[in-house]
Amino acid sequence: MIHADLRAQESIRLFTQFKSGLEEDRNGGPRAVDRDDFDLNQAFIEVPIPVSGADFLAVRAGRQELAYGSSRLVSFREAPNNRLSFDGVKIILTIGGWQVDAFAVKPMRTQSGVFDDDPDPNRNFWGLYAVTPVTWLPGGNLDLYYLGLDRKHASFDPGVAHELRHSFGSRVWGGQSGWDYNFEWVGQLGRFGGGDIQAWTVASELGFTFEGAPLKPRLSIKANVTSGDDDPKNADLQTFNPLFPRGAYFGEPALIGPANHIDAHPQLALAPHRNVKLSLDWDCFWRASTRDGIYGPAVNLLQSGQGADSRFIGHQAEAMVAWQVDRHLSVSADYAHFFTGAFLEQTTPGKDVNYFSAWATFRF
Repeated sequence: MIHADLRAQESIRLFTQFKSGLEEDRNGGPRAVDRDDFDLNQAFIEVPIPVSGADFLAVRAGRQELAYGSSRLVSFREAPNNRLSFDGVKIILTIGGWQVDAFAVKPMRTQSGVFDDDPDPNRNFWGLYAVTPVTWLPGGNLDLYYLGLDRKHASFDPGVAHELRHSFGSRVWGGQSGWDYNFEWVGQLGRFGGGDIQAWTVASELGFTFEGAPLKPRLSIKANVTSGDDDPKNADLQTFNPLFPRGAYFGEPALIGPANHIDAHPQLALAPHRNVKLSLDWDCFWRASTRDGIYGPAVNLLQSGQGADSRFIGHQAEAMVAWQVDRHLSVSADYAHFFTGAFLEQTTPGKDVNYFSAWATFRF
């Protein structure tokens, strides 16, 4: 990826970014996110608008990346080979301590050729996202947002239908005196085919860093729940849709996505050197509803839950090391093992997964 960014003082900004993502020797060939020979990742114009009382107001139009909060619902999808961008318009406002974005966009479809990516005709995405610091929490911040999604052909365990979904959420996050926290709540309403959507999620992370101790260990625990469908024979749908989440949602292997799930995820992070970080994770997964299946990070159905009563999906142990060699170069490696649980043994039957990856990133 290479970009050019032109900013005239208090005037128009022009930004262009090209990308090339290549893949060789994958069994079954490249997936949509694996290969894009050469294309525009971003190309937008940003025009500031003078408004009395506002610290900053601008309109950004064109192809652009979006990322909000912890990237649970809106992300540029860093983990796959090709990142996600959107075509559309965004309004950016900073006023009275608030950062507010309003947008209406279409997600881009990654094609494998040259300059052939196009807006997805089956999906529309719009929303309003606001962030502000708060004094009633130690080192705290508050996010409030509404996100709307329209999909013509949405697939869930009960079937395929037109989906119109409205997500209303809030997030409190921050840290002080070694502690850090991140809590998020989302409710979803709308229509799926001839039925109503009533879905939700609760996500949490609490951590503490021992700054004065050797290796500066950080201990943390994540606990997350996303709702699943109550009855596939009923037209109503309770399966949570994570919209456009980050790719490596539960670790680099990205085997499980945040829909119809419960997970408990302790983590230990160490700093053996000021430029080296080591993290050790253990993540356990259950189905929230035994009447619904399990999904991937792209809200793709991995395994139907119909006819299976087991709740436990499996658990994953993972270790990752990252070395920041200098201001330009970083090197990382990751190993994970996924142990199949009773649900996968009952339905597939599933097999354990070993995963290893290593990569280098050069930024200039």
